[in-house]
Formats: sequence, structure tokens, C-alpha cells
Amino acid sequence: MSDLSQLPSVDQLLLQPALEPLLQGADRTHATTAARRVLADLRELIRSREIEANRESLLLQATRRLLEALDVDGQSSLRPVINATGVILHTGLGRAPLAPAATQALVQAADHYCNLELDLTSGDRGRRLDHVDEMLQRLTGAEATAVVNNNAAAVLLLLHTLAAGREVIISRGQLVEIGGSFRLPDIIAASGAKIREVGTTNRTHLRDYEGAINAETALILVVHPSNYRVAGFTTEPDAKALTELGRRAHIPVAFDLGGGTLRSLDQWGLPHEPVVTDSLRAGFDVVTFSGDKILGGPQSGILAGKAELIDRMKLSPLMRTLRCDKLILAALEATLDLYRLDNETLSQALPTLRMMTESVDLVEARAELLLAQISTVARQKLGAAVVSTKAQAGSGALPVEELDSFALACSDGNAEALARHLRLDSEHAVVGRITQERLLLDLRTVRDQDVVPLAAAVERAAHAVG
Repeated sequence: MSDLSQLPSVDQLLLQPALEPLLQGADRTHATTAARRVLADLRELIRSREIEANRESLLLQATRRLLEALDVDGQSSLRPVINATGVILHTGLGRAPLAPAATQALVQAADHYCNLELDLTSGDRGRRLDHVDEMLQRLTGAEATAVVNNNAAAVLLLLHTLAAGREVIISRGQLVEIGGSFRLPDIIAASGAKIREVGTTNRTHLRDYEGAINAETALILVVHPSNYRVAGFTTEPDAKALTELGRRAHIPVAFDLGGGTLRSLDQWGLPHEPVVTDSLRAGFDVVTFSGDKILGGPQSGILAGKAELIDRMKLSPLMRTLRCDKLILAALEATLDLYRLDNETLSQALPTLRMMTESVDLVEARAELLLAQISTVARQKLGAAVVSTKAQAGSGALPVEELDSFALACSDGNAEALARHLRLDSEHAVVGRITQERLLLDLRTVRDQDVVPLAAAVERAAHAVG
């Protein structure tokens, strides 16, 4: 008799009493497919001699595996995570949480029909970008604006509309990789434009741009080095000189900010980042920036600039493929509305700014509170202590700057196992960072309301690895 004959049939497996609660009301096709997958896995284990071919044992294993599979299938893959990495705009964790006002607006838009493309006054077809256009114009000082689903999409739309089939002049020092192995030259190529590199990695002069202009030149593109810095023997022409060159040559000059902020960070004692309004005043014809970085909104890419150029982009066939839905626009509108507030109130209303500007004393107090919530036994097992550390803005914002912070350091010699237990915690997934064989739980990115759940997760992990 073949070992494989000891496996239960699909029907026999599905008739097991332990599965009945999960199968009630479930789709039969889905359950059958899951059962076949479980049996196929067991079949391979029998063939490789990794498990014994015993009929009773195989039925028990198949039932347990199918229970787990059906239970997991009912869970969402996206889970809330306590961010204890110290990276505020952590792309892997969805960047920063939205402001409560934006969350409320998003839920309302999701829960109801809305006037996304309907003019309620006239009853005629409306334009979805009208909900944020006037506000963006007021906040940036631009003649016109447009919103797409991220900043890479904004750059793609810009290049395809203004330069497809022609040349884009760009400094060699600005041909950046923006994360996830996604490179600016790839975006330019996908747009149908041709790259005309000028200058060197560290030095590009105005004369380099002048010498590259020819009948095929459609655009001069400047890219803010948002995720790196070149220091030392460097030079770049200033915005005024470059935009004046563009005007003389009748060539538009665009500035890809990558991040972009609507308020000067200097006002909060943070390092300088280009402000969208200042960039437009400097003469750039179009500026592109992200809505979900320092601005603090949902994932989106924003174009602001000359009406003639922005209107051309809105008419592009690409605009429909890159446009945002009602949820993004609702959350973005609510986020932009917060920028009518003064600096102090705004920094409390936007989670991104709050985490970036919060005093280190408050972060330390939160770390001490976390330590106090953990039992003495767990502390000793983990070698837990509060230590000073450095946090980061993340996602290309303030790339070489660090923010003073405090963390709970666990130095039990098994940082990897502890980190894994916290990530897979059944109640509250926690992500920290490992530095010098210690697990650090950085409290700059942990909300006050998450301290108690974080302490409970640490307690469970301590017992699991102990």
C-alpha cells in the first residue's frame, strides 16, 4: 500500500467536527481549495520522508493545518503596528498616521456617497480636483495645481506632458534613486523623454545648462537631494539664475522637491527644507512634492505652478490613470485645512509635526513610563533600561539630521528573537530597531495611548523568549 494512500480525502477532511464552526456560512469552493492545498503540502512531506504516513496522525495534522489556514484567511493582512523604530515617516509602516480631522473626513467619504464629481449648485458634472485646488493655490501661491497618487506619478505626468520625445536637461548629481530601487532615470525613460545629463556628480555650473540647450530641449529639471547630501567641493546654480536661463531660452524649469513643506521648518527649530511657496517665488514654472511626507497628509503627489503648464497636464490621458479617489482627496482636503492654524496649534494637530517637534524631555518621560509599566521580572529577563538615542524624520526628509530621543533598550543577548516575538504579537504588533545587538524601542514615534499596549507586548515577549 502506498504511503500517500494514508492521506484523508478532501471530503473526509471537510467533515471533521472541529472544522464545523469555521465552515458554517463559509464559501464551499474556498474551503475545498484550502483543503486541497493542505493535503498537497502533506503529500510533499510524506514523499520527502519528513513526516510519518500514519492515517490517524495525518488526519489530525490535516485538520489542524486547515483550521489554521481558514482562521488566517479571515484575518486582514494589514495590521495596526506600534512604530518604535524612531523613524517618523517610515515607508514600510505606511509613514505617519493621519491627523484625526483627516481620518474623520476619510471615514465620512468612505461611509457615504459624496459630490466627488458633481456640482451641487448647478447639478452638472464637476471636477474632482476642485475640492483641493483653491486651497492648494492659496497655500502655495501657485496659479494652478493638480493632485495625483504620489510624487513619482507627479514627475511622470510632468515629463510625459512637457517633454515626451524630447530632451530633459538634468544635473548628473541629481539622478537619484528614491527608494525601493526606483530611480529617476527610469521615470524619465518611462515618460518618453530623453535624458541630457550635464555637469558632474559634485559640480554643475550654469554654463553646463546653457551649453546643453538645443532645438530638442523641452525642459530643465532640478531635483532636490531629499534622501542624501553631497558635501565639500560642490556647486549648483541658484534658482534665480537657472529660471532666468529658462525664460531667456523659452524653456520651462521644474523643481522636484520630493518631500516639500508648506511651512518653514526653521520656525520649529528644525533644519531648513525648501518651502513650496519660496520655490515658486524663486521662478520655477512647476514644483512637484509629496502630500504624505512632512506635509502630513495621505499618499499623494502635488503639482503646483503656471496655469498654462498645469492645465496641459490635467488634459493628458495619463491624468486619469494617475488620479486620486475620493478617500485620498477627502483626507488631503482635511489636512490642508489644518494649515490655516498657527504654528503651535498645527504642530499638535499633525502627528508628523508633533513627533518632529516634541521636546526630548517629553519623550524621555514616555520612555520612563513604559519602563514602569513592565514587571520587575520581565525587566530583569530583558536587561531593560531607558537610554538616550537618535530618531530620524525618514522618507528622505532631513536626510542627514537626527532628532534627540529616548528608547527602551533590551540587551538580553537575543535581540533578533525578541524583535520577532514583538512583530508577531497576537494583540499589538511592535516594530523596533536593533543596534549593537540591542533591541531599541524608540519612544519618539510611540503615541501616549500606545504605551500601555506596548508594555503588555514587551511583557509577553519577555516570557516567550525567557
